[in-house]
Amino acid sequence: MPALEPSDYMAEIVWLGVLTMTDRNAMLSERREALHLRFDGVEGSVHGGLTRPSCSRVKAQYSRGTEIRNERQVSILSLEELEAIAAAMGVDEIDPARLGATMVVRGLPDFTHVPPSSRLQAPSGATLTVDMENMPCQFPAKSIETVAPGFGKRFKPAAKGRRGVTAWVAREGRVAVGDHLRLHLPMQRPWQPD
Repeated sequence: MPALEPSDYMAEIVWLGVLTMTDRNAMLSERREALHLRFDGVEGSVHGGLTRPSCSRVKAQYSRGTEIRNERQVSILSLEELEAIAAAMGVDEIDPARLGATMVVRGLPDFTHVPPSSRLQAPSGATLTVDMENMPCQFPAKSIETVAPGFGKRFKPAAKGRRGVTAWVAREGRVAVGDHLRLHLPMQRPWQPD
C-alpha cells in the first residue's frame, strides 16, 4: 500500500524567485521564469544546502547554530493567501519577492495548512516535500517597510496562518512558471493523542 496518494488537487506556479543576498533587511528574491531544483535546494539561494545552522524556530530542540538537516530549502506561498494578507494589511498587493519567496502557487485551498510530508510534484518529476507552516517573522516586515513605510509592522499579524510552507527537494528537476503541481497526501489519519 502506498504511503502517499496522488490527489485531484493541482497548484499552478505563478511566480518563481531566488533569494541570493545576505542582507536580510533587503529580503528581496530575484524573479525567475524557471528553476532547477537540486537535492541541496535552488542554486544560488541563501536557503540552499543539505544542512543548515539551527535557528530560533527549533530552539526547543537544538542550541542556536547546531548543524541540522535543511528542511527550509524552499519557501512556497499561495497567491490567494498573499491577497488575503494584503487586504488585512490595507495595501493593494504584497510582492512575493519582499517575502524571500521561492515559489507562489494558486489553486490549493487553505495552502498554508496542507499536511506536513505532502508532496508537490511537477510535470518534470521534480518533487518538493512540505515540511510545515512557515511562521511569519520580522525580516519580510522590514523589507515591506522599505517600500511602504508604516505598513511593515502589519505583516506579522496579517500573515498569521497564511505565510505558506517551507519545503525541501525530494526529487531533482525543473519547475517553471505555468507548471501545474499535483498534491500528493500522506495516507494516515490525523494524530489523536486522546
